[in-house]
Amino acid sequence: MTYLPAGSPAPSFTLHDQNDKPVSLADFSGKKVLVYFYPKAMTPGCKVQACGLRDSQTELAERNVVVLGISPDPVARLKKFEEKDELNFTLLSDDDHAVADAFGVWGLKKFMGKEYDGIHRISFLIDETGTVAKVFDKFKTKDHHQVVMDYLNG
Repeated sequence: MTYLPAGSPAPSFTLHDQNDKPVSLADFSGKKVLVYFYPKAMTPGCKVQACGLRDSQTELAERNVVVLGISPDPVARLKKFEEKDELNFTLLSDDDHAVADAFGVWGLKKFMGKEYDGIHRISFLIDETGTVAKVFDKFKTKDHHQVVMDYLNG
């Protein structure tokens, strides 16, 4: 699996959000966008990661950063995730994993001795011009938001 490196143009996409409304990357032109891929809504690691970003929304907004969480979950599951954990950012359904493929984060995974295809937990900070500024690929779910904030605070 080879994911999109920093310096690459971010692939354009349109996906449905937790309210079943289409959302495009182009909607956020002029802003930084943290596109974070996660395997499955409402699982322990994904919840911890999402809640960290939820609790960092004020600081992220102060730095002109919008958060888009992308998983292969259906829209209805994303809505439950948003409501259950009081999430305050956009969740997008990539049910055919086309966007994950475009970013290079869909691939072989191993868990408890089994191999399967799925989303790798990787985040991309896209700058105001649509270029990947930073790739976050080494973090613990509980520290993800802090790794992002540390980078933004330079």
